[in-house]
Amino acid sequence: MSEVYAARRTRLREYCNAGGSAAALVSRPANVRYLAGAAPHGAVLLLGKTEDFLVCAGPTADRPTQERPDEALRVQTLPGAGGGDPAVAAAGLAAGQGADSLAVEEHHLTVARHRALGSVAPRLRLANLGGAVEQLRVVKDEEEISCLRIGAEIADQALGELLESILVGRTERHLALELERRLVDHGADGPAFPTSVATGPNAGRPGHRPTDRRVEEGDFLSVCLGATYRGYRCEIGRTFVIGTAPADWQIELYDLVFAAQRAGRESLVPGAACRDVDRAARQVLDSAGYTEGLTVLTGHGVGLEIDEDPQLSPAAMGKLDACVPVTVEPGVHLPGRGGVRIDDTLVVRPEADGGPELLTITTKELLAL
Repeated sequence: MSEVYAARRTRLREYCNAGGSAAALVSRPANVRYLAGAAPHGAVLLLGKTEDFLVCAGPTADRPTQERPDEALRVQTLPGAGGGDPAVAAAGLAAGQGADSLAVEEHHLTVARHRALGSVAPRLRLANLGGAVEQLRVVKDEEEISCLRIGAEIADQALGELLESILVGRTERHLALELERRLVDHGADGPAFPTSVATGPNAGRPGHRPTDRRVEEGDFLSVCLGATYRGYRCEIGRTFVIGTAPADWQIELYDLVFAAQRAGRESLVPGAACRDVDRAARQVLDSAGYTEGLTVLTGHGVGLEIDEDPQLSPAAMGKLDACVPVTVEPGVHLPGRGGVRIDDTLVVRPEADGGPELLTITTKELLAL
């Protein structure tokens, strides 16, 4: 993987040089990991004028093998627990290499930290790196997609096992904790985000935090979970009915959300406008009169973070590229009654390669558990 990280750093260096910066300081943890292979707590990456450094606040030797920094990088560890700010130390290294300008991630640095950089190297002109690294991360290579694929398999396994257990009488909170334990049991680094389990009137509510409400017969049960595998995060969401045949209104609502999700999935082609993917799913639900109960976006990119670019929303700009993993997750929540959410992680692929690759494969049939 060393050559992969080196190639990523080369692309960023070329971007910085084109903008007039001789060096760059990367501080956002996901960006550090993308370029360096690891992001120890508090570490920053300096793309220097003559040499690159991973500057750490503490030892990295005790980290798991897959999280060790790229061997091609020089690692500098600050002494002691209070040895100073790695970003400030990195700015000093950049100045020492003779750089006259340093591009920094202003969207991640605090004002105080930005001032400290200027104080340690007053002759160093600070420029804004912006979201350059985030843009490099949008299109994934096959190794990254493989990690997402394995994470999706783990999430599918955890969810499938839960569906085989007795659910009536158990609380949302207990079910969420069990799902997260199963993710780790099957090889995940951990959950990709806090697992959401929602029952009855809570079902279908985006971002619902599990409560002590117990599962009852006739409830909608919506689950949203994800696994992290080697740092890469995927997502799956499903909705079921508990203990009895679904009511007519539940079938009608579920079929509608399923149709919207399918429309969104089928729109995932290279070159498609991000807002058009959102529109394809949203207009199915709009036409049925559910405008008020809709989520604010249809989906988003995933990778080293669970919410990355691109955003599939009404105001989204840009178009999809091949090898971009995204979620498609329309949902409707009816206050006091509950709702439905169906969520998959897919990879944009051209039609010649079979179209969108579905990573999360748990059935989307409306099951009565």
